[in-house]
Amino acid sequence: MTRPTRSFTRLLPRLLIVLHDLAMIVFVWVALRWLASKAGAPPAPSLGTELMVAVVVQGVVLRLVGLYQGLWRFASVPDLANLVRGALVGVLVIVAILFLIGLLPDVPRRVLFPYPVALVVMLGLPRVLYRQWKDHRLRSTHADAKRVLVLGAGRTAENLLRELASDGRYAPVGLLDDNPALKGAKVRGVPVLGSIGDLPYIAQETAPNLLVIAMPSASASEMQRVVELCDHTGLPFRAAPRLTDVLAGRPQRLELSEVRIEDLLGRPPVEFDPSQGLASVAGKRVLVTGAGGSIGSELARQCAAAGAAELIVLERAELPMCEITEELERRFPEVPVVALLADCGDPVACAIALAGEVDYVFHAAACKQVPLLETQVREALRNNVIVSSVLARACREAGVGNFVFISTDKAICPVNVLGASKRFAELACQAELDGSAVRLSVVRFGNVLDSAGSVVPLFRQQIAAGGPVTVTHPEVTRYFMTIPEACQLILHSVSLASENGAVYALDMGRPVAIRELAEQMIRLSGKRPGIDIAVSYTGLRPGEKLHEILFHPEERYQRTCHPLILQAKPRDIGVSHLRELLARLDALLADPVANGALTEVLREAVPEYRPEARKGDDPYPADLKPD
Repeated sequence: MTRPTRSFTRLLPRLLIVLHDLAMIVFVWVALRWLASKAGAPPAPSLGTELMVAVVVQGVVLRLVGLYQGLWRFASVPDLANLVRGALVGVLVIVAILFLIGLLPDVPRRVLFPYPVALVVMLGLPRVLYRQWKDHRLRSTHADAKRVLVLGAGRTAENLLRELASDGRYAPVGLLDDNPALKGAKVRGVPVLGSIGDLPYIAQETAPNLLVIAMPSASASEMQRVVELCDHTGLPFRAAPRLTDVLAGRPQRLELSEVRIEDLLGRPPVEFDPSQGLASVAGKRVLVTGAGGSIGSELARQCAAAGAAELIVLERAELPMCEITEELERRFPEVPVVALLADCGDPVACAIALAGEVDYVFHAAACKQVPLLETQVREALRNNVIVSSVLARACREAGVGNFVFISTDKAICPVNVLGASKRFAELACQAELDGSAVRLSVVRFGNVLDSAGSVVPLFRQQIAAGGPVTVTHPEVTRYFMTIPEACQLILHSVSLASENGAVYALDMGRPVAIRELAEQMIRLSGKRPGIDIAVSYTGLRPGEKLHEILFHPEERYQRTCHPLILQAKPRDIGVSHLRELLARLDALLADPVANGALTEVLREAVPEYRPEARKGDDPYPADLKPD
């Protein structure tokens, strides 16, 4: 179909509506003239001129009052108001023009006074009847179908409409898009009714049951705007399935998901070249510790998807181990999976896991709960430090090619036991692997959205229970990243050619206020923060501080080949002194009353550990940036 033909096809429905309305104007005027003559009025000496004035004037007025911006399919009270306004203004202008050309004395009052009422009836009745007919057809086709208004009119919306047409649970009533050229066009027979900014008005006009956002390329700021508009309508809203969900093997039947909270973080997601990180583990034997956790399980999935020659998953919790093993065997039957239920601090278990040639070890197992570890110093040092040391030593003895240690931004100028123990673990891995052929990489990242123990699942539970949503402090901020970002950063780091022991971090943009995150999640649930769901402040918990920092002042950060991945040169360490501290720590763990001595060892290993600085008086600026 040629472009002129497409344009004519698009304009034809509106052209027919205009012709209908002009014909109705002629009919009303002629009918009123005929009735007036039957009532004894003199015949019209210049009926043709009167009709010309009425048609031209009334047609222009109806256009100016916005009658043709709506569609018959959604005729409603606003359209009736436009009709009444257009008829009243039209008759006044007609009277004025007839007076100026000297024809007003020839037009009986029996024509002028009933004209607006008759015109509203003759123009409004077909519109109302047409809408009733369409609604009846829709109800008879899908009696329980939800009326859906789609935000976006691109390729995703077109694919969505195709699915909706064959699904039966949803009935699309229109589309909204900010591209002005699309207004009035149709996508698979569904009209584009206006811009997204018109959502509050169009939602009233079309009466949908559900709003669907089909804008996968929208930026974080655009998504925030769209979500706020959806929130103001009071209607439930969902997001169209993403292409990545389909490629990841999600169910093919149409499922509209909740808007993802990561879309509202205030920054676009970081894009990685999958060919680099995934290619590094393709055809390799890979061990993932903590494979039942949020990060460990996603790492296992991505390594399996990359085509690892063999995947060894090590986890000490039975249920998570069963779940991730069964999922991997179901989704990636071509990848051999070896499940090992063990504590990776057990040297024998590590030797069993590393038997044969293992190319990559991703050490994700750790204790991660900040408030809990403040009173569990022994377990924090045992599980985070000694376990890492044991595994690193086993990797050195087994001749592992690459050891990737998963750390945290809390290890930078730590103020809590978690951060200090993770920094100690970094040093322990450096000491154990010093002088060996094992290539060590340390990957640090911030809070991971929707991971086990993060605030997002807690907020969801509190919202589902009706609130209140608890935030520790109105000013507390954190750096956030998504689980895919975290795992892609880990895999990407192994493909970067750099010195042994390099520390990698993701430039995560601005920190996110937890209060704003809580309010956004309340809005996503269809509620209003502070009105439907209360937000309460509980105070900082043990070990927490107001703001995290990304960069240590003594670590020289530089950009890598990826603009948002930062690499720090590892700080010089005293290997022999660290080994002495690890030996002393190992001995103290056997003493049930050595808690104070354990803390002393931790402070000696990590001199920058300053728990007294956690109340917002950070020892280093929060905005330190790399050169």
